[in-house]
Amino acid sequence: MAKKKKSKAFWNNIKFKYKLTIINENTLEEVVGLRVSKLNGMSVLLATLTILFMIAAAIIAFTPLRNYLPGYMNSDIRRQMVENALTLDSLKMVADRQNLYIMNIQDIFSGNVSAESVANIDSLTTVREDSLMERTQREEEFRRQYEEAEKYNLTSITSQPKAEGLIFYRPTRGMISSHFDADKRHFGTDIAATPNESVLSVLDGTVVFSTYTAETGNVIGVQHNQGYMSVYKHLGSLLKREGDKVKGGEAIALIGNTGTLSTGPHLHFELWDKGRAVDPEKYIVF
Repeated sequence: MAKKKKSKAFWNNIKFKYKLTIINENTLEEVVGLRVSKLNGMSVLLATLTILFMIAAAIIAFTPLRNYLPGYMNSDIRRQMVENALTLDSLKMVADRQNLYIMNIQDIFSGNVSAESVANIDSLTTVREDSLMERTQREEEFRRQYEEAEKYNLTSITSQPKAEGLIFYRPTRGMISSHFDADKRHFGTDIAATPNESVLSVLDGTVVFSTYTAETGNVIGVQHNQGYMSVYKHLGSLLKREGDKVKGGEAIALIGNTGTLSTGPHLHFELWDKGRAVDPEKYIVF
């Protein structure tokens, strides 16, 4: 009985109406009178929140704002972003070649570089003045002494990787965060890089797998000539599929942070020589 009385008192309190009155101070005449209860106030507040939620949901669902939410980006926008990233990277490479060409032309005009040392015009976009300038007598003497001292140094000969005639491209721009360590079963080099930075194939080759694994995320493997194979792990987006032919320096993926073993946006790069993992830093200048 007491419980029923408490429930009735609660509802009476909720339904009890209060009068809000606005009075003219000079004439004491009632201007506005409004009767409202706690139940009416909560109903109005709930209706207002519902309307605001529906408006926000409609804006997100039917406007381009939904593309900024995780998982809502459509394939067209994603493809356009990838194409823009690749175009920007290509434009940067063109700008760098033009700057290099202009600097070399200036050095030729100023006399720092001999015009006879230039094999062709294209070489001015790929070579800097260090290789175009003639050797000084001091440099020749240093080279002669070094070659004489290293003539019978067998360790320096055997330590060089057998990659004659191959030019390895740097897979991406960034800082090395972890080095190759076969003893710890870390068969590659980790490169911390900016998200969505282009990942390049180090040599010409064929994509032998382009897939996703739980531990390493998006992964691409490229088979090259002379028994070399490169593997790229923790990628964000894959730009090539199995069977695609790629050129050295061609973008095959974008930097990401995928896989349970990933510790942030980076590239785990592995280089294999005839089925044996080798230290990439002996082949590539990162």
